[in-house]
Order: sequence, then structure tokens, then C-alpha cells
Amino acid sequence: MVPYKQPYHWSQGIVHAACVVLVEVQTNEGVTGYGECIGTPSAPAIEAHLRLAEGMCLNRSPFENARLMKEVYHALFESFGTCSSPRYAGQLLAGLEMALWDVMGKASGRAVHELLGGAVRDEIQYFGFPQGETAQEVAAWAKQLADEGCSVFYVKVGRGDALDLEVVEQVRAVIGPDCRLRLDPNEHWGRLTASRMIPKVAEFDIEFIEQPTHCESISALAQVRQASPVAIAADQAVFTPAEVYDVCRENAADLIVLGLHETGGITNFRKAAHIAEAAGINICTHGLYETGITTCAMNQAAATIVNLDDGNQYMNHFLQWDIVKHPNLELKNGRLPVLTGPGLGFQLDDDAVERAKELYVKSVQ
Repeated sequence: MVPYKQPYHWSQGIVHAACVVLVEVQTNEGVTGYGECIGTPSAPAIEAHLRLAEGMCLNRSPFENARLMKEVYHALFESFGTCSSPRYAGQLLAGLEMALWDVMGKASGRAVHELLGGAVRDEIQYFGFPQGETAQEVAAWAKQLADEGCSVFYVKVGRGDALDLEVVEQVRAVIGPDCRLRLDPNEHWGRLTASRMIPKVAEFDIEFIEQPTHCESISALAQVRQASPVAIAADQAVFTPAEVYDVCRENAADLIVLGLHETGGITNFRKAAHIAEAAGINICTHGLYETGITTCAMNQAAATIVNLDDGNQYMNHFLQWDIVKHPNLELKNGRLPVLTGPGLGFQLDDDAVERAKELYVKSVQ
């Protein structure tokens, strides 16, 4: 568990730390790869399922990554009639899949993006993500980002009409008319609320509104998009390549926001991105309660995506400290270079891992 610098406020609640399950894969040649799974809502549950997957990976080649993921998914979620669970499986398998890619890259002396066919860009661009409990706090952070040269901003709304409008008005005032501003109600604007709120926030020149409606209805998202004067992005409505296809087919979104912990890793993330590319839709990378491990893994995948957005989500700046020692993942002008080291391109900080473990143990005692 890595604590945040300050509480993270969004429409679904308040988060105080990134809780992750570190996944380590070792080969009999002495190569070690790392990945991470999001540890919410129950890290022990995630770990228990990973232990089941572990037995299936023994004495197998890491270069069987895709086959292993298929076999593990079948064994854990299909073979006993427990039904398809692609969303939970994505959260569970993402860390294992990342670690296998890390091993493959290290074993071959190549960055993962090279194994995927090569990078199509030299850097990844990110949006400014100001946070805070009050509109004043969000605006103050936004002003600091604007003064540092940030030009794309993303803020959380969905915490009540009055507060939402206050946040939007104050952020627009401090970033000026030329910066791009994006809003995310995180499913808290149903069709009725969306019909009331979107025309009001549209006055502040909003670039897009992310996932206003509940994730289980692509139809509701499509209906809001059809009536909206502001572009609509899909997030929680899309985890799998099949869901991306459905959103594209139903013209439900102008942009798709997607991350490795939704898709279950790099392979399915790229499949989903290719489907969106065929529909002429960009992918904006998504962030969750993660560490630099996921940042590096997403960096490798995003480097290969033709239809990558120019303002992607970055979560490291919320952490008090990271468990990645190298490279330096601090943004420069809102950008990170494509990582060139072998595997996922990072070195783990063992001391920081131990510190994070101790904090987690204290939190559950």
C-alpha cells in the first residue's frame, strides 16, 4: 500500500492510498519479471486467485503468455460453470500478464514495445489532473499546472450540481480560454441529470464528458451522446475488446478511455485499441490506484498505439513515493519518453516495496 499525498475525491467516494498486489515471475534461467494487480476491494482475494494461476504457470515458457492467459481464465472462470467474469479476470490477470511481458523483454534484451512491433512515437503525453475536496482546492491545483505549461485538464465532477458547476467555473477561470478542459462524473449523471447538466457546463467550452451514465448500459450512453452538445467518452462501459466493439457499433462514444487493469494486460489492451482505430476513435489511457509499475507497462503498450490520445491519464503524482527506483517517472512538460530499458523498463525499489508491505499490514490489523 502506497499512500497518497492527499485524499483522492471522486463521485464514488474518497481514496487514501494505492493498494496493489505485486506479482513476481521467476524463470529457471534466473530472469525475474514484475507486474501488479489492483488490490481492491480485497487484496487477499486477488492473491488467492493468483495462487491458483501460479500452479498453471509452473514449468511453462513466459513466451506462451497469450496461451497461459487463456488457460488461466478458462480454469478460474469457465470450467466449473462459474460463468464468464471478464471484468474481475482483467483486474486479476493484468499483473501476471505484465510480469510475463517483463520477463520476455528481459530474456531477449528488448523493451516490450520492440517485441510488440516497435514504437510509433517517442513520447506519451498526459493531461493535468487537479484534485481536491472543494472547488477552491481543485482550482488552485489547476492554476499551478497551468503555470507549469499544462494545456489539457481533467477534473472529477458528479459530486452534486452546485459543486460540479463551481468546480468547472473556477477551473476554467484559472486555466484560461485556450486550455482544453475535460470532465468525469464517473457514472453519476444519468440521462435526466445529463440533460440538465451538460448544457450548463457546455458554456465553459468542455472538450468531452467521460462516462456520465451507468456502465451497464451502452444504450444510455449512446442516447446521451446523441443529444449532447459536448463530446462523450466511454470509460467504465468498456473493459474488453468485445465491449469496445459494441460501443463503436452503437456510436456511443467519441473517445474510449481504457487501461491495462480493465483489459487484463497489454495484449487485450492492444486488441481493444485496434478495434477503436478501425472505427476512427482514439484511445485515452486510463489510470487506477497503481504505482509506477503500471505506468511503465502502459508506456510500453501506448508507444505502439496509432490512435493514442494526446492527453492521457497519469496517477503517479498522487503517490507520496513510488516502488519504482528507476527510471524517473516525473513528467516534463506533461510528457514521458517511451522507455527503452529491457522488459517493462524499470528497476524495482525493494526497500520501498517492504515499506508498502508494512503499511498494508498495519492497515488490516
